[in-house]
Amino acid sequence: MMLFMLLFSRQGKLRLQKWYMAYPDKVKKKITRELVTTILARKPKMCSFLEWKDCKIVYKRYASLYFCCAIEQNDNELLTLEIIHRYVELLDKYFGSVCELDIIFNFEKAYFILDELLIGGEIQETSKKNVLKAIASQDLLQEDETPQGFFDDHGLG
Repeated sequence: MMLFMLLFSRQGKLRLQKWYMAYPDKVKKKITRELVTTILARKPKMCSFLEWKDCKIVYKRYASLYFCCAIEQNDNELLTLEIIHRYVELLDKYFGSVCELDIIFNFEKAYFILDELLIGGEIQETSKKNVLKAIASQDLLQEDETPQGFFDDHGLG
């Protein structure tokens, strides 16, 4: 089972975090700080797997973002790399070549896509097509709930 997923920039700025185990906020901050520092200090040619405390860390860099997952000792690292890659593919499909700014300004969509892919730290849906269909229907639902002209009527359009 995945314990948590972190997305952070090359500068060490946290862009997205999803915790599947309950940790106090203080512990979350400490874990995040330690992992970001450790991963950023590693050379690009080094292995993407780390033994860390009582779990394994799997990470991958895509452009300027690092995708980092903590998994239990008995979980498969290659499967976790595949999950990270699947998430990046979904983000790419949705945003059209995702970049760090897409995550910053549309973080709720990034979380929604992640929630469609994983629930409780376990893979929920392996089909990209089904995940994208669920996201598209959610977007339509959201559009339907916003009254036409609402933003224009209130000087926000």
